Amino acid sequence: MDTLGGARPLLLLLLLALLPRLRAQDLSVEECCDKGVEWANKNRICASLPLISESRECSMTQVQCCRSQLQKQSCSDGLEFASAREECDSHLPKNSTCEAEYFKTCCYCCLLGKAAQVQGQSCEPNPKIGYQCGIVFRTCCGKGQEGIDLSISDYAPKKEPVEISKEELDQEDPYLHDGCRGGGPCSQQCRDTGSSYVCSCFVGYQLQPDGLTCEDINECITGTHNCGIGQTCVNTLGSFRCQRDTSCGTGYELTDDSRCKDIDECETGTHNCPPDFICQNTPGSFRCRPKLQCMSGFIQDALGNCIDINECLSANTPCPAGQICINTDGSFTCQRISPSCGRGYHLNEDGTRCVDVDECSSSNQPCGEGHICINAPGNYRCECKAGYTFDVISRTCIDINECRRYPGRLCAHKCENTPGSYYCTCTVGFKLSADGRSCEDLNECESNPCSQECANVYGSYQCYCRRGFQLSDIDGISCEDIDECVAENHNCSFNETCFNIQGGFRCLSLECPENYRKSGDTVRLEKTDTIRCIKSCRPNDVSCLLDPVHTISHTVISLPTFREFTRPEEIIFLRAITPTYPANQADIIFDITEGNLRDSFDIIKRYMDGMTVGVVRQVRPIIGPFHAILKLEMNYVMGGVVSHRNIVNVHIFVSEYWF
Repeated sequence: MDTLGGARPLLLLLLLALLPRLRAQDLSVEECCDKGVEWANKNRICASLPLISESRECSMTQVQCCRSQLQKQSCSDGLEFASAREECDSHLPKNSTCEAEYFKTCCYCCLLGKAAQVQGQSCEPNPKIGYQCGIVFRTCCGKGQEGIDLSISDYAPKKEPVEISKEELDQEDPYLHDGCRGGGPCSQQCRDTGSSYVCSCFVGYQLQPDGLTCEDINECITGTHNCGIGQTCVNTLGSFRCQRDTSCGTGYELTDDSRCKDIDECETGTHNCPPDFICQNTPGSFRCRPKLQCMSGFIQDALGNCIDINECLSANTPCPAGQICINTDGSFTCQRISPSCGRGYHLNEDGTRCVDVDECSSSNQPCGEGHICINAPGNYRCECKAGYTFDVISRTCIDINECRRYPGRLCAHKCENTPGSYYCTCTVGFKLSADGRSCEDLNECESNPCSQECANVYGSYQCYCRRGFQLSDIDGISCEDIDECVAENHNCSFNETCFNIQGGFRCLSLECPENYRKSGDTVRLEKTDTIRCIKSCRPNDVSCLLDPVHTISHTVISLPTFREFTRPEEIIFLRAITPTYPANQADIIFDITEGNLRDSFDIIKRYMDGMTVGVVRQVRPIIGPFHAILKLEMNYVMGGVVSHRNIVNVHIFVSEYWF
């Protein structure tokens, strides 16, 4: 039986449709089909199928019959392999082809049918496995191994028909009434749905509007082919092939897959090498190599003759430096050369040729000072450097004094000559410009030469002072405070005391409190003025005598506003004479009791030259003008009790000027 079911009726329908055209070419459909079948049986391949006619219809018939025959052969092989080996995988090739797919499908479907028979299951397959697979499944399941027709050849001997009843026929073939049996109304593939059927087409075909017939898809027109550059797409039934546009050329042949393959002329015997030569294949050609090999130092020509190799003509000379090559028969010799060099030349390191002597590179300059040595082949010459001129009398190069030759034209201020050149300088108060010749004003005030204020003028600068200061007559840059109190250039009243401060003065009325009198030794220092009040008790004034406060002093100090305040500044020193009490019983305590705004000051105790000193320090920056009164106390403590106390009221004036 034909295990492909409706494939053969479909093929006949297709070929009958092409019959009128084939008759027009005087070739019958049977002739074209038989050639395709014959080629498939003989070669088991359809890729290089020779076409017997230029008719397109005959060519399509040949290809279709060849493919159909290959499909039947591959399916038959799959059935036979499944029956004999009970497996399929060991026979599957690595490369996937259409024939391998046919083999695998039929082998798998047969194994499924045999397994259903062994397990006592129904021989009706699942419709989802496909119509063609279902036919193979039922064949292997219903008949068993002995009943399978493995030849599936169109030329197999026919059995005599046996008449059976309708009931037996229905029992023998449960698919007798299948609407798709024998291909059904469909031209290619048919699937019975029970109440109807559905037609479909093979790969490479498309279903027509009638829902029954299939038409070939022309991949060359639709552009669904994969032909590369230099190939032309040729449509075939259900597929296409790529044909090379140009020939492969001499020494190559076109393969079945339109590729150029080298022709091995040595293997095919199409070379023309003489008997004494051996053929050696090369891409696209061949080469004849003589059987007789020449000795070292010789090479064979096209006729096989051995000729001498001239080693001396090779790119890499065989002889070392300083020797020449002399060719001999089959070899060469090297002979040393000794060239003679003339004046101004000497042999190179290899001793093979004469090279120029660079006299200018010698440490002993041949031209002398002021000259430039210029080397030349075999000689040298001397020229004067820039800034020098040749003296015909001394025949030497002498310096050109540019400042004297071009007075007032090279530099804006001063010109200084140097050997071979010159340079420009500027007078005081000016600096040299970027061009190296002009002079521009120097702003001396940028370097802060004045103690207070500076005004730049062309070529110089002028220092001046703020109000309350005067410029020093000694250096002209320092500012000195005008001492208005000493010069009596103030407006203080008779009851007021004049105190000098930075940039001015202050009039203060300072009176001693009751039981105190003003001391006559008022201290006048550079920055401070002090008035001291000493306790003076009336007779029998016990409370005055018991009061530990002995002195009350008023001190005025003038401070500047510091430009940079990075550490504490020591401004007042309170010196106290240690009492004659034993050292382990007496102590002196310094304290700031009033007026310390924003904790800008502190007081520390220090021992200097046998005395106890209270040092008042400014610990925070203060921006003037500022006036504060600090009340300081020096307490002499004996046995935990203050026995003696001195009070100092410090009037601090911070100037608005920066220092």
